[in-house]
Amino acid sequence: MFVDTAPLMEKPLAAKAGAGWQGKHTNLVSRENGSWLFLGTILTSAELAADSAETDHCGTCRKCLDACPTDAFPAPYQLDARRCISYLTIEHKGSIDEALRPLMGNRVFGCDDCQLVCPWNKFASPTAEDDFRPRHGLDAPGLAELFAWDEATFLKRTAGSPIRRVGFERWLRNLAVGLGNAPTSAPVVEALRGRRDHPSALVREHVEWALARHGAL
Repeated sequence: MFVDTAPLMEKPLAAKAGAGWQGKHTNLVSRENGSWLFLGTILTSAELAADSAETDHCGTCRKCLDACPTDAFPAPYQLDARRCISYLTIEHKGSIDEALRPLMGNRVFGCDDCQLVCPWNKFASPTAEDDFRPRHGLDAPGLAELFAWDEATFLKRTAGSPIRRVGFERWLRNLAVGLGNAPTSAPVVEALRGRRDHPSALVREHVEWALARHGAL
């Protein structure tokens, strides 16, 4: 059983299995559930009847392409992961390109702008599964508040959450970018200055960038 835990091309497999089609934003889209869904893969030697692949229903729509904050789609059905905020905040381990930082806004773990505007998501409905609901008060926290967490608090408050996978260092990196893009205020500048001497060079680099954005070096 694989759920985002192994390098399987689950979206093309799901499309071939008739679960939906890969939209212009490259995510799987279902006529019943839109693109707000999770894919899991079971590898088995059992002989199963083949399903028919779903056809493409994106038509002339390009809302997802136009909504991307970092222009990560060079063409429909193509994604440049190097510009994708989800990749930059979750998978990318190093310094975030300075040209992209201002475009990230306050997104510190992923980005769903391309899905938010997809017309097919009007058919999606909230899940009743508790594991997919917001937890630990992470549905509406302030960036400065999150930036003040120590590592023990980070580990405790992200228990059971995919956020844990980025680790504390990249969590602070992402928050520093978000704070750099926030409106200038005393709490924002104070929070950033509090991390100016952080042991991680990665964190310090992004903090200095953020302080420069606020003219607070």
